[in-house]
Amino acid sequence: MPKRALLSVSNKAGLPAFARGLQRLGFELYATGGTLRTLEEASIDARPVSDLTGLPEMLDGRVKTLHPGVHAGLLARRDLPEHLRQLEQQGLSTIDLVCVNLYPFEETAASPGISLGEVLEQIDIGGPAMIRSAAKNHADVVVVVRPERYTDVLNALQAGGIGTAMRRQLAAEAFAHTAAYDAHIAAWLHGLQGEEGRRFPPELTVAGSLARPLRYGENPHQLAAFYRLGPDPGGLGSARQLQGGDLSYNNIQDAAAALALVAEFDPPGAVIVKHTNPCGAAVGDDLADAYRKAYECDPRSAFGGVVAFNRELDVPTAEAVVGVFTEVVVAPSVHPEAATMLQRRQKLRVLEAGPVRAPGLQVRSVPGGLLVQSWDERGFDRRACRVVSKRQPTPEEWSQLEFAWVVVKHVKSNAIVLARDLAAVGVGAGQMSRVEAAQLAVQRAGDRARGAVMASDAFFPFPDAVEVGLAAGVTAIIHPGGSIRDSESVAAADAVGAAMVVTGERHFRH
Repeated sequence: MPKRALLSVSNKAGLPAFARGLQRLGFELYATGGTLRTLEEASIDARPVSDLTGLPEMLDGRVKTLHPGVHAGLLARRDLPEHLRQLEQQGLSTIDLVCVNLYPFEETAASPGISLGEVLEQIDIGGPAMIRSAAKNHADVVVVVRPERYTDVLNALQAGGIGTAMRRQLAAEAFAHTAAYDAHIAAWLHGLQGEEGRRFPPELTVAGSLARPLRYGENPHQLAAFYRLGPDPGGLGSARQLQGGDLSYNNIQDAAAALALVAEFDPPGAVIVKHTNPCGAAVGDDLADAYRKAYECDPRSAFGGVVAFNRELDVPTAEAVVGVFTEVVVAPSVHPEAATMLQRRQKLRVLEAGPVRAPGLQVRSVPGGLLVQSWDERGFDRRACRVVSKRQPTPEEWSQLEFAWVVVKHVKSNAIVLARDLAAVGVGAGQMSRVEAAQLAVQRAGDRARGAVMASDAFFPFPDAVEVGLAAGVTAIIHPGGSIRDSESVAAADAVGAAMVVTGERHFRH
């Protein structure tokens, strides 16, 4: 009995070579419309899928493989004589290999100006059905969904056949392929509902494609990989690496933290991150000025850090960067001359990353489940702020308070940030006690605390942290408010003539 292969692919990369390899191994080839044309143009003999179904393609190609002539041939178990007898009675044949990849739904949905109807036409029906049928019966049918697998499959067939382990791996990849496809469709349909679509669905699916395996996770004994969400998700998912060694798990986490903060700034901005916490953040007249101010926040912690910019990395800024040992630099683009200058640090990883987007939901795994929330996209809203002190902030203090409030949102709680001249001068991050976070921030600021403003990501449960800042010379404080002892913190500010603002909104970051 001849072996039969059914080919139906949207991604035609490598298809002619794969088809020729199958022919040399004795396979009869069957193909659907566009795939058949590609094979014919490459002078490869193949028969239309209608030879298996006895019916032409229908409904503008919507129906072409949904037929027992295809699915009976895929699902029949070769170890059950009754299955083979039924095929013979109906004049049907077994299919031994299926090569299918699906319509480009993600790419179409992401295209600007695309109509609803055009996106709906990219929802593949027959393709997933064939993949699932073949994958279910993988003991008898080889299923291939990725062009990267063509060579592996041909080599295995040439060597005498595909063993159980590889068949199971191919089947697992096939089910993952269809699951991810359906997940993207579900997410798109939820997105069409606007605010209603932001509500949590009864079933949550998260789909990503492998962008790169990583050497290890947070520690060398942990395995790790980076997955891209969608064809052009922005941020690190769309980043292009210009130089340097492979990115590590920790590099990516730190770069993500730096990008998220620097994207909040409108003027030229720079952020330095260490262990996912900002140890420097500033805006300036130009990028070099912003980087200098960010670096001066905590030069010791900046050593070996990750730096992100919100403008094209220019030559003066690159010259400053190469003077400091840095793990990763991220910017929207890098000027060619600046790129040449950065090559002095050959191990420095340099990334060009597109705009940061936060679509859908933020997902974090915990043992036994997933924690899901909307992204924290709130910025500074002066209209929602309330001055609770006797003294109003000066216009200059308002500017510094806004900057400090944006930065403290990105610091691990308990978080305190001191800022002056639109730059962080002291950061206290991730402490179990808020007063200790204040003490750390003041210690790092040193003399720069005098005349600075202070931001806290949550209310002050006691006035002690406020008193630490005031004793160091802080002139204005911003925090969410809401403690039953807020009056004590206000009294501490009033006692020294400092201004205090409450936002009514906290920014815990765990």
